[in-house]
Amino acid sequence: MSAHQISPDVSLQKATKEKLDKFNNIRGKAVQTGKFWDIVVITAADEKQKLAYEQQIAEKLRRKELPLWVQYHVFADPPGVKIGKYCNGGSTLYSIQHLQEQYDDKLSTFRILLIHAGGYSQRLPSASALGKIFTTLPLGDPVYQMLELKLVMYIDFPSHMEPGILVTCADDIELYCIKENETIRFDRPGFTALAHPSSLPIATTHGVFVLEPTVESEHGVLEYRSCHSFLHKPNTKTMYVSGAVCKKVKHVPRSFGELGDNSADEFVYTDSTYYIDHSTAKRLLVLFKEIGPLDCEIDAYGDFLQALGPGATSAYTRNTANVTKEDAKLVEVREKIFFLLKGTPLNVIVLNNSKFYHIGTTQEYLFHFTADLNLKAELGLLPKAFSICPNDAALNVSACVIHSLVDPSCTVAPGTVIEYSILGPNVTVSRNSIISGCWIAGDAHIPSNTFMHSLSVNVSGGTKFVTVVLGIDDNLKKSVASVADIVDLQFFGTSLLMCVDLWGLSASDLVSSGDRSGLSLWNARIFPGFPDLQSSVTASLKMLEALHSKSSYKLPKEVQLLSLQEILNHKDIGEMLKFRQHLYEEISRHRAAVWSSD
Repeated sequence: MSAHQISPDVSLQKATKEKLDKFNNIRGKAVQTGKFWDIVVITAADEKQKLAYEQQIAEKLRRKELPLWVQYHVFADPPGVKIGKYCNGGSTLYSIQHLQEQYDDKLSTFRILLIHAGGYSQRLPSASALGKIFTTLPLGDPVYQMLELKLVMYIDFPSHMEPGILVTCADDIELYCIKENETIRFDRPGFTALAHPSSLPIATTHGVFVLEPTVESEHGVLEYRSCHSFLHKPNTKTMYVSGAVCKKVKHVPRSFGELGDNSADEFVYTDSTYYIDHSTAKRLLVLFKEIGPLDCEIDAYGDFLQALGPGATSAYTRNTANVTKEDAKLVEVREKIFFLLKGTPLNVIVLNNSKFYHIGTTQEYLFHFTADLNLKAELGLLPKAFSICPNDAALNVSACVIHSLVDPSCTVAPGTVIEYSILGPNVTVSRNSIISGCWIAGDAHIPSNTFMHSLSVNVSGGTKFVTVVLGIDDNLKKSVASVADIVDLQFFGTSLLMCVDLWGLSASDLVSSGDRSGLSLWNARIFPGFPDLQSSVTASLKMLEALHSKSSYKLPKEVQLLSLQEILNHKDIGEMLKFRQHLYEEISRHRAAVWSSD
């Protein structure tokens, strides 16, 4: 997030509201051919995640929350290397192959939105079970999720787009404004990418465009430019040497949003979403069939876009600095992609009045939904969305309640998000916390910086409920080699070894038999399963209370302990969606009663 909060952009606010109104007019209705996407594809990490996504899309269609007569597909990565979990290039190729097999020659007539949503969201665990693309927003009635917001943001694109594929990710928000007489057109061969002005420090973690020179008089809010080359997560020196750094032109608005300080005189253009025409997609598909099943990480941005433009060289194919797992075939596959795409145009649509927000971590999620006054104004985010809750909690400018029932006696502190939850009498939720999917019976205190998320699992032949409690800043990815090193793992800022002792467990209880991947908060068995949701929440709160008071709390001996990794492997999607449906009906019933009394 930006260190400098700039003022909300009124033009962005107006443009975004117009897009929201357009989407609301087609939500739950049949859409005219050529005016919206023919196909929407969402990628998943595996078959279980695919099933979860399909169930949620089916429920949205049943409740008429999405435009109808659109083909919605979910494609899971094949078993083996998780090409979507780590990199989305393989998922892109695999999705094109699926579409070709299903639609054959008709595919070249379709306008397709491809959303990469595979992965288990370890940095925002409340999105792990049901997916980042189904992250709920404090917006809309019924509430929007990221899927709807993606459809909102790109609602004008299909009408000015030649058949092809628009590639995007699940956890970012792009707001943009253009003049009334302008349109964003995707009608050129090759690749066409959106570009946003960004500060140099932020650009080191993004893709950066080196644009062909142009005269100053051509600058405007919307620019169509040619790209000389593309840099993937470059350092500052590389940006200067390559000519990527631009000087601010006074009469042109530059809105940086999350991506940096708008007062900077120098900036670069970073990536977000891009379009591929169908002829280029077919060339990629031929290569995919040639190289066979992918068993290395291919990035849809770094490995595709770095091959484009007249300034592209093959040097990047040997750079593995940003690769999660090196593979002997990686350089070979990258080189084949480079030579296939070499000479393909990279067109850039520069959106000088645009902002880019990322919500992929707990910190970003809390900041943007509670404290970021800019995004709240520009997107129209609400402190209370489709919820029944007390006014003092609902109207707090720095608290957020989404699709929840909150008793009037509750207190929700600033900086906190409550979603898909029931809070009974006299529940206090302190600052900077996330409460998701929970049923807290009453008379409970949740400390500051708490992440609390209830899930349903199917284990031992039946349904159980597990409430995951973590510190907001806990690192789920940090791993130690063995149980002997458990002292190095931190849980709520305390050694996990001390926590285990307070809970009456031994370090060996945390390890799954046969798991040799090391121990982390992701795979440690520290979360108890119970036959009902409220008991699960109560037990986890007692474990948390024992930690904060440094007193002991021993779990019942018969309780089964699960890791977050195991919970996701055994998640019961139907049960979780049933709880959300129960909330939906209760909130609707309560609102109907209020309206009838008025």
